[in-house]
Amino acid sequence: MVWSKEPRSTADFRIIDGIKQWISAAFGHPNCNPDNRSGILFSIKETVFLSDLNEKPSPCALALGPFPRSRKVYVRGSDASIRVPMRVVETAAGPVVLYDTSGPYTDPAASLDIRKGLTPIRKDWIRARTGPRPTQMRYARQGVVTPEMEFAAIRENMRLENVADGPITPEIVRAEVAAGRAIIPANINHPESEPMIIGRKFLVKINANIGNSALASSIGEEVEKMVWAIRWGSDTVMDLSTGPDIHETRESILRNAPVPIGTVPLYQAVEKAGEPAAITWDLYRDTLLEQAEQGVDYVTIHACLLKDAIPLTAARKTGIVSRGGAIMAHWCQAHGQENFLFTHWDEICEILAAYDMAVSIGDGLRAGCIADANDAAQFAELRTQGELTRRAWAFDVQVMNEGPGHVPLHKIAENVEKQREWCCDAPFYTLGPLVTDVAAGYDHINSAIGGALIAWHGVSMLCYVTPKEHLGLPGKNDVREGVVAHKIAAHAADLAKGHPGAIAHDEAMSRARFDFQWNDQFALALDPDRAAAYHDETVPAADGKAAHYCSMCGPKFCAMENTRKVRKGTDPKEGASA
Repeated sequence: MVWSKEPRSTADFRIIDGIKQWISAAFGHPNCNPDNRSGILFSIKETVFLSDLNEKPSPCALALGPFPRSRKVYVRGSDASIRVPMRVVETAAGPVVLYDTSGPYTDPAASLDIRKGLTPIRKDWIRARTGPRPTQMRYARQGVVTPEMEFAAIRENMRLENVADGPITPEIVRAEVAAGRAIIPANINHPESEPMIIGRKFLVKINANIGNSALASSIGEEVEKMVWAIRWGSDTVMDLSTGPDIHETRESILRNAPVPIGTVPLYQAVEKAGEPAAITWDLYRDTLLEQAEQGVDYVTIHACLLKDAIPLTAARKTGIVSRGGAIMAHWCQAHGQENFLFTHWDEICEILAAYDMAVSIGDGLRAGCIADANDAAQFAELRTQGELTRRAWAFDVQVMNEGPGHVPLHKIAENVEKQREWCCDAPFYTLGPLVTDVAAGYDHINSAIGGALIAWHGVSMLCYVTPKEHLGLPGKNDVREGVVAHKIAAHAADLAKGHPGAIAHDEAMSRARFDFQWNDQFALALDPDRAAAYHDETVPAADGKAAHYCSMCGPKFCAMENTRKVRKGTDPKEGASA
C-alpha cells in the first residue's frame, strides 16, 4: 500500500500525516516507524477542491428555499458553535416546530456554491479531540458528552422540553451511544454534517439510496437527488453508485451533504477489480480507506455471509438477492475460502475506529420474496451479525445491523425479537420490509406498510424503497415519492411510540383541519406542495382557502363544518359559512 500526497482523481486531499502513519503502522507499512503511533491525533480534511464538472447543477439550482409558511431557526446549545436547525411553521394557532433534515438548502440566508461545498460546522469540535480512536462510542464510554451528542439531543426535542416524561438530554444520548443502543454517524472527515442519532429510543429515521449505474445518471444528477431527498425528509443518504466516476460522484455528494452519507465499499472494489472473483483484501482495504478519507459516515459491510451458509439458499425461490451478498458468495465459491470480510473483521474495525466511521453490518442473505422470509439462511446470518457487533464494540466502533427485505406482516415481529436478542439491542436498520411480492410500480407503498409495523416493534431506521424498485434506476420524482412514503411510515411509528414531537405535529394538523385553515394544513403536511396542488385542482380561487369545505363534500355535507354548527347550537341544514 503506497500513500501519496498527490491528488487522487479530481480531488486534492490535504490530510494530517498522523493518521496515515497510524494506519500504516497497524498494517505493517515498510516506510512507517511504529513509534509514531504514540501521541498521534487523527485525520481531518483541511481542504477539498471539487472538480469543475460541466454537468453539475448551478449553485442556485440547489437553493430550494423554505417550505410554505415556514422559517428556519437555529437553537443554540451550551456554546455558540452548537446551532441546531429546526423548521418553524407559522400557523393561525401559533408556531409549530418540526424536525428539519434539509440543511442550508431551505435557508434563504445561506450562501450556496456546490463547487465550494458546505461550511464545515464540526471542524473545531473535531480538532479538539485526541487519541487514535476518536469515536462517539469511545467518548461516551468515558463519560464525555461531545458537541455532537448535545446537538442530537437538542434536535430530538424539537423545543418540547416540558413534556411529561422529560426531554431527551445530552446525558441520555451519551448513555445510549455508550451502550451500543444508538449511533451518531459522523466521520471526522465530514465536518459539513449536522449530527443526528439513530436508535430505538429516538425518532425513527429514514435513509434514501441514490447513485449512478453503468447505464444511467451523472454526478450532477446524483447531487440533485441527494438535495431533493433531504428536502423531503431523508435523515441519511447512501451513495450506491456502481457506474463510472464513483469516487468523483461520492466526493461531490459528501462536500454538499448536511446529512450522514453511507456507502457499500464492495461496489467500488468490484468496479476496480473488474469482477467479484478478482477482489483481494488489499484492494478492499484500500477502497475502505479511500472512502474513510473522503468522509463517508457509515459503510455497509457484508461480512456475515459465511461460506457454510451459502448452501442454505439452494432451496430458495429467489436465491441471494443482495448485491453485496451475491458478490461475496461468488468470491467464496471461486476461491473455496471463507469470506475475507469476516476473516479480516478486526482490521476493518481498526480503520473504522480511526475515522469514527460507523458500520452497518450487511444482510447479504436477506430474503428476496415472501416465500423465503425468516428462513435458516437469513437467521444464520443474523446470529453472525451479533458476533461481529460485539467484536466491533471492542474497538469502540458504532454499529447498526441491516435487516430484511421481504417479510409478510405476521413474520415481522420475529425479526425484531431475534435481532434484539442476538445483536444486543444495536440499532436495527431495515429495507422496508416489503410485505408482498406483487406491488411492482407501487413498492414504495408496499415497503411503507411493512416499515411502519417493524418500526413500531423497534427498528431505528428504515431504508426507503421507490416506485422503481425491481424495475429501474429511480429518478428525482421517484426519490420524492419514496422518501415521503417512508416518512409517513416513520411518523406513524413515532406516534405509536408516543413521541411528543410526532403527537404535537398531528395535533397541529387536526386543529388546522377542524378550523379550515387550509394554508396551515398544506404547510404542516409532509409534502406541502402536493397537498396544495390537490386542493387547488378543484377549488383554485383565493377565496377557496377561506371556504369551510373542499370539493369532496361540498358546503352542505362537510362533517366538520356541521359539527361546528352543532357545537354552536345552530342548524346544520342551513349550510356552510363562507
